[in-house]
Amino acid sequence: MSVFPIIDSHVHLYDPSVLGYPWMAGVPALNRPHLPGDFTGACGPIPVDRLVFVEVDAAPADRLAEADWVTGLAEADPRIGAIVAAAPLELGSAAEPHLERLAERRLVRGVRRLIQSEPDPEFCLRPDFIEGVRLLPRYGFSFDICVYHGQLAAAVELVRRCPEVRFVLDHAGKPGIRAGLIDRWRTDIEAMAELPNVWCKLSGMATEADHVAWNREDLRPYIDHVIECFGFRRVMFGGDWPVSTLATDYPRWIETVLWATQFCTSADRRRLMRENAAEFYAL
Repeated sequence: MSVFPIIDSHVHLYDPSVLGYPWMAGVPALNRPHLPGDFTGACGPIPVDRLVFVEVDAAPADRLAEADWVTGLAEADPRIGAIVAAAPLELGSAAEPHLERLAERRLVRGVRRLIQSEPDPEFCLRPDFIEGVRLLPRYGFSFDICVYHGQLAAAVELVRRCPEVRFVLDHAGKPGIRAGLIDRWRTDIEAMAELPNVWCKLSGMATEADHVAWNREDLRPYIDHVIECFGFRRVMFGGDWPVSTLATDYPRWIETVLWATQFCTSADRRRLMRENAAEFYAL
C-alpha cells in the first residue's frame, strides 16, 4: 500500500498514571498509556507527519492539565500540531475563565465537550450549552461535535443556532452500522452538510460496526454518503487511535478509506487525507 504523508485529524494520547480517566475502568483494552511512540508503532508503514490531538474525556479537574501535558509532548514530537481541548461549555458564560486559560496554550485550536454520553438527546440545545458554544469565536476556537446518530438531529439544530462558530462532526455522527441503521442518519447528514460552517471527520466508523466481523463493504455506503454530502472540501481523515483498535488496526483503516476513494482524483484525496485538516486546524 502506497500513500503520501497524511495528517491525522483525530488522535488520542494519554497516560492514566498521570491524569484521571474514570471511563476507562469500563474499557480495560484502552486503560493503559498510549503515547506518541505507541502511535508510531501502530501506524506501521503509514507515514503520518502531523496529527491533531483530541481530548480524551479526562476527569473534570484534569481538563486544563491535559492540555498542558499534551503541549509538553508536542515539544518533543513536532507531529503534534494542534490540540482540541476539553471545555465545560454547559456552564454558559461561566465557562469563560476556562476558555481564557486555554487560549494561553499555543496549540489549542478548538474545544470539545462530549455530548454522546448524555441521556438527553437534546442536551446540546440547552440554553447554557448554546451560550457556551457561542463564546468560541471570541477565542478563535472551533467545536468538535461528538454524538451518536440518535443525537444528530439536535446537533444539526445546534449548528443552525451558532452560525458564527466553526464546527466539525466527529466520526460522521457515529452511525448505527452494526445494526444496519442508515435512513435517518442519511437524512440528518444531508441536513448537517447543508450548513456551510460545519466539516466532517471520516473517522471512527469501524468502531460503530461489528468489531470482529466488519468488512469494508459494510462501511462503504456510509463513507460514500459523507463524501457525497460534504464534498472533498469539507471532509477530513481521522484515525481515532487508539479507540479504533477495538475494531481495527491503523493500516487497515487507511486501506479502507483509500479503497473507498480509489476513483477520486489525487487532488481530492490529498484534501481528504491532509490538506483539509491542515487548513481547519491551522497547522
